[in-house]
Amino acid sequence: METFYLAIVIFIFIVAIFDILVGVSNDAVNFLNSSVGSKAASFKVVLIIAAIGIFVGASLSNGMMDIARHGIYQPQNFYFAEIMCILLAVMLTDVVLLDTFNSLGLPTSTTVSIVFELLGATFALSLIKTFKDTSLGLGDLINTDKALSVIMGIFLSVAIAFFFGTLIQYLARLLFTFNYKKRMKYSIGIFGGIAATSIIYFMLIKGLKDSSFMTPENKQWITDHTWMLIGYAFIFFTILMQILHWLKINVFKVIVLLGTFALALAFAGNDLVNFIGVPLAGYSSYIDFISQGPGVSPDNYLMSSLLGPASTPWYFLVGAGAIMVYSLFTSKKAQNVIKTSVDLSRQDEGEEMFSSTPMARTLVRISLNISNSVGKIIPEKAKQWTNTRFQKDEAIIADGAAFDLVRASVNLVVAGLLIAVGTSLKLPLSTTYVTFMVAMGTSLADRAWGRDSAVYRITGVLSVIGGWFLTAGAAFMLCFFVALLIYYGGIIAILVLVGIAAFLLVRSQFIFSRKKDKEKVSETVTLLMKSTDSEEALGLLRTQTREELGRVLAFAEENFDRITNSFFNENLRGLRKSMGAVKFEKQMIKQMKRIGAMAMTHLDNKTLLEKGLYYYQGNDFASELVYSIDRMCEPAFEHIDNNFNPLNDDQKEEFSALSTKIVEMIRSCHEKLEENDYDDFNKDVRTSNMLNSKLSVLKREELQRIQNHSNSIKVSLVYLTILQETQNVITYTINLMKMSMKFQTGE
Repeated sequence: METFYLAIVIFIFIVAIFDILVGVSNDAVNFLNSSVGSKAASFKVVLIIAAIGIFVGASLSNGMMDIARHGIYQPQNFYFAEIMCILLAVMLTDVVLLDTFNSLGLPTSTTVSIVFELLGATFALSLIKTFKDTSLGLGDLINTDKALSVIMGIFLSVAIAFFFGTLIQYLARLLFTFNYKKRMKYSIGIFGGIAATSIIYFMLIKGLKDSSFMTPENKQWITDHTWMLIGYAFIFFTILMQILHWLKINVFKVIVLLGTFALALAFAGNDLVNFIGVPLAGYSSYIDFISQGPGVSPDNYLMSSLLGPASTPWYFLVGAGAIMVYSLFTSKKAQNVIKTSVDLSRQDEGEEMFSSTPMARTLVRISLNISNSVGKIIPEKAKQWTNTRFQKDEAIIADGAAFDLVRASVNLVVAGLLIAVGTSLKLPLSTTYVTFMVAMGTSLADRAWGRDSAVYRITGVLSVIGGWFLTAGAAFMLCFFVALLIYYGGIIAILVLVGIAAFLLVRSQFIFSRKKDKEKVSETVTLLMKSTDSEEALGLLRTQTREELGRVLAFAEENFDRITNSFFNENLRGLRKSMGAVKFEKQMIKQMKRIGAMAMTHLDNKTLLEKGLYYYQGNDFASELVYSIDRMCEPAFEHIDNNFNPLNDDQKEEFSALSTKIVEMIRSCHEKLEENDYDDFNKDVRTSNMLNSKLSVLKREELQRIQNHSNSIKVSLVYLTILQETQNVITYTINLMKMSMKFQTGE
């Protein structure tokens, strides 16, 4: 039996390694967002600074992993076997849950996930125990205070961080404006002093106060002399920053990199419990259990020992820090999560990751009404002066950066201060929540959410916030059922769950890699949005257009073939698949048109007049092509779904011969577009004319059948619709090709 539980402890540690890998991928956004988004240094330098902070923070981390020992459950009322069941369920759930969010590119809270997983597994075991022993109540088994404090922390951290991020960034922009280099003569020293002092305060209060080397005497001395330390630090850093400015060193870069180090240090020092707290609790439980001797049963030994604190051996801390650093440098998903946060706070318009939603549109509408009402009260001169401080065309933004160094500095300083203050007040502010919402607040204050992008940015913010709440619910429910399966299923259930977890992780990686391959087009769009040369922009736009229109033709070829064959063979599944594909493609068409409209602003007037019309017409024909496929699919799906009469053999035979040639024509056009070679395009034009003529004949014949009442009227109407939309598909394909040829070659 001891061997069995030793194997479980070893397995939990193995899972913990993967948990650290996916956890760092998720939490990297907390400390990398500002430095990466502002290009304060090269990505490699930023990673090195963050890695040092992570390793130092992990190595000096507090060894008191109380949350996993007795923060949620009351260990004195649980047996060893039950505790191991809870801990194993938590680790299996956590690694899969965090990896799922990373794959979606949504930052979530590792603290919330671990707390609610512990709560879910504990609740499952508590129900079993109270059912078996009526003398025990849920209050004797579960510590609900921690879970409730985390829930309150979600609401507090979201609102507080967003408000202060908006307010302080607004004041900073009024002070420095977007052309901040002209207004740094003396104000930069004070600003740098405040910023650096705030970061040092954050490191002392949040990052190092509870570190393993801090004695009670050191902690008390820091508490007693906090204001003195702050005062001296402010004077020292104000003078230092002013001197650095006189030496032509960019103080904002210094602040951003210092803040990145501080947040990374605090993350590793305080959030390490989320990754290794559970394995260490399992290890401690196992050591305590085997020390009782061979005669003790795991089903009868209560784990009161977990009530006491346990110091973490240094080699566990160093090992965890090394794994964190490795994950930071190698994880592609970390960059995906960072991209979400950076894109939502981007200063300029570009390719938006999220679509519009009714809630986002309502919020924008309400905000505009409030803004208009407030604008009527503010004096005109005050509005004019404020507008001069927000001249975005004067913005000093590094090449490829999403925002400037002023905003990056505010992001780090405000996030650090809020986390430090929240910690000192015993408020459970989440690092993820604070850093993300501060970034959103500063982007709003910087007027990065314009009329043309606000609904998309708000949708993105709401999606991320919704994901946070989803984390809590999913963590609780999944871990609840996993714990039940382990408890009742034993070794077989454990092996099955391990297999499922491994499968999900591998599948997630495969899907993520495939998704990234499909998103390579965004690199072209990124370069296009940065381009200032009209000729270069035109070349990039031509490349992007070939890729987009090629995707539309591939969609048309695949789904036209699937719809017609599924309708002939009464294949409801195939039609349903095409319905989903059409819905997705409609969203892609909207995105294509939105990107195109922004791309046109990068062309000079002459190029715009020569090529703009062809580009817009090509997009319109692509849109009509997708909607023609939609108008084919919907009535066919409804007809088959209702089990109405199918087409007769004559109808199937006459159309099948043409449908094959139509698919071949679309494929031929697709190949020419991708190769950008239209030499033999006239052949496709002749084929399209021939096909449309034959389809017109089929339409007349079908009308004759309806007149003679020789077929079901329902199926005849659907068939006529398919014939008409097939003609449209042919026509729009050829017109799309003509416009593409004129746009790509000028002929």
